[in-house]
Amino acid sequence: MTTPPSRDGVDKERDPSNRVYAPDFLTELFRNPLDPGYGDAAARRATGSMSRVREVLGRPVSLVVLALIGFLFAVAYRETVADEPSRATARAGLVAEIKGREAETDRLTERAEQLREDVSRQRDAALSGSQASRLRTLEAGTGLARVRGDGVVVRLADAAADQDGVTNGDAGPSRVLYSDLQKVVNALWAAGAEAVAVNGQRLTATSTIRSAGEAILVDYRPVTGPYEVQAIGPRSMRDRFDESRAAALMREVARKTGLSFGVKRVDDLTLPAAPQPRLRYAEPPASPSASARPSGGAGSSSPGSSGPGVSSSPSGGGR
Repeated sequence: MTTPPSRDGVDKERDPSNRVYAPDFLTELFRNPLDPGYGDAAARRATGSMSRVREVLGRPVSLVVLALIGFLFAVAYRETVADEPSRATARAGLVAEIKGREAETDRLTERAEQLREDVSRQRDAALSGSQASRLRTLEAGTGLARVRGDGVVVRLADAAADQDGVTNGDAGPSRVLYSDLQKVVNALWAAGAEAVAVNGQRLTATSTIRSAGEAILVDYRPVTGPYEVQAIGPRSMRDRFDESRAAALMREVARKTGLSFGVKRVDDLTLPAAPQPRLRYAEPPASPSASARPSGGAGSSSPGSSGPGVSSSPSGGGR
């Protein structure tokens, strides 16, 4: 027969003061924030119990490591300083070569212009008056002759450098893109332009405006800002260009980014002639083989035969 627990025992078990609580992690962390290992190390250091051997060996190793790091820094600095003169010399050589090539290109361009004028004079002397006049008109229309007249100048320039609000650094300007020049040129052609030039580079039916990195190329020749698109045409060209979609888009871009965009009517513009195009012609083969000839009727032709399938007319200047 079991004896029921006494009333006093039950009261002791239910008494909160007699309960044992497990340590809480956060309470223990705030009560003893220092890891016991740090305390043991501090105690050993205070009592001087560090090994004499460790103390003796630790200092030379530290000195060797510091000396090695200093040696590596010295070698790296010496290599950088030694390579700097060669880099500067190479950079100066490249800059000088570029300037020399540009000067040579300008000299050859001027010489080509002189030779072209000589050819034009001799050709006019050899042809009759009506034929020479018709040829000059065709050259002016195709961009192969210098033209003069009233027109419009569209000026585009990069925006001023923006200030970054976070780093207070240069955020970079809003640049004129090659597509902006394309839009302006196409809008001028649509507005009735008879001759167009970009920074003095005359445009023809085969001209290209594209980019190479951050540079803009017009017929593979670099142009730099500010960009001026000159066009010769009728008096209504200015108003028709202002009403175009390209002009509205460029005005909106200029308002938002600070890019410079302006249009003005100019009297007595002179646009230079474009370089002579390199024409390519299709020619029949010198000695067509018998096996390449068709075996069908007389109306058939093949690339190897000199029939109606081959044309000896110009191919249009590499379009």
